[in-house]
Amino acid sequence: MNRDQRLAMLGQEPFTHIGTPADSGKSHASYKGFSRTAREIFGNRSILALLVRRDIKSRYKDSSLGLIWTLIRPLTQLAIYFVVVGKFLGAERGIPDFAIYIFTGLTAYSLFSEIVSGGTASILSNAGLVKKVYVPRELFPLAAMGTALFNFVIQLAILLGIVLLTGNFRLSWNLLYLVPALIILVSFGLALALVFSAWYVYLRDIGYFVEIAVMVLMWASPILYSWGMVRDVITNAGIPWLLQIYTANPVTLAVVGFQESIWSTTDRGLPVPEHLMTQLSIAATVGLLCVFGAQRIFARLQGNFAQEL
Repeated sequence: MNRDQRLAMLGQEPFTHIGTPADSGKSHASYKGFSRTAREIFGNRSILALLVRRDIKSRYKDSSLGLIWTLIRPLTQLAIYFVVVGKFLGAERGIPDFAIYIFTGLTAYSLFSEIVSGGTASILSNAGLVKKVYVPRELFPLAAMGTALFNFVIQLAILLGIVLLTGNFRLSWNLLYLVPALIILVSFGLALALVFSAWYVYLRDIGYFVEIAVMVLMWASPILYSWGMVRDVITNAGIPWLLQIYTANPVTLAVVGFQESIWSTTDRGLPVPEHLMTQLSIAATVGLLCVFGAQRIFARLQGNFAQEL
């Protein structure tokens, strides 16, 4: 096939808009652009699965222990926090089975932090593909989310195993809290990953900002301490509105919901925010809306990715 024939075949291919939708001046353009991108992503789901497998394999390539490293990091964190925060600083007082409590919170927060951190760097780390091949750019943050979910499943299995072995598992309606909690962690994590990954292409300081923000947010979430401790401190200080702001943090709600589902917080006599399921449901809905908004921001910024990279 000569050059003229190839050009003629390319000329017959349907024209596809990339970036800002062509119907941006029409009503409901954002929704149409989002739905079109969703169909594109679904049509390229095999590529998404390939990217996830590639990320998992490359992370542990040439490693003797392989996937075991997925467990070593959180277990090391657990040991440090249990000894330093729990024993030395006395945070375990009033929190039964403090080690399980910490591991529950770390498992939930690790999912969120991995989605945000991995998603932020996803476009830049796949610069070669972005410059040479067109696929929906959203596939790269989604692949980072898939890798984070893979690691989360492994950690969750270990957590459930520990809970069962120690006799702390309680089959109750509290398990329902797990659903909105996971939706919050995944939706807000993906929304931030989409926005930050696009900004990171143009402003490299975003990487440092995300690193610091993820660290600060972990300490601002009830992982190494209980929500009740924060409530008592704020109540004694006479600033109840601050507790509302703290509790409105979606990551705080998700961690508390995760703890309630796995660790049964209220059954152990510790307080949780009032109307927790209602607050979780509202936050989950807001998180899904944030994914929509983040994708539209991403779509408007992706047009110059190849040139910037």
